[in-house]
Amino acid sequence: MCFFYESLCVTAVPTGANTVAIDNKIEQAMDLVKSHLMFAVREEVEVLREKITELLDRISQLEHENDILRANASAETLKQLNNQKSASGGNTGKSPPVTAIQPPST
Repeated sequence: MCFFYESLCVTAVPTGANTVAIDNKIEQAMDLVKSHLMFAVREEVEVLREKITELLDRISQLEHENDILRANASAETLKQLNNQKSASGGNTGKSPPVTAIQPPST
């Protein structure tokens, strides 16, 4: 009786040579699976690195916009922002406390 796995014919009666052949085919199959998994992981890591770079750029842009908006906000607006932070549990560490920043002189 012969079992077929791709191009390998394996008889049902185990012999020393047959066992070695089976072990070799199993090892080859495991190596193939490993290489496919590593390829997929590398692709996913690359996608995630690109996404992280995009998000860091976006954070930088938003922080810059935030600085400009705070610099040009009125004292009353800054006071309202501080009051909202106090009411919502204070500073979460995500952004510095709102303080009045003098706009640059022109």
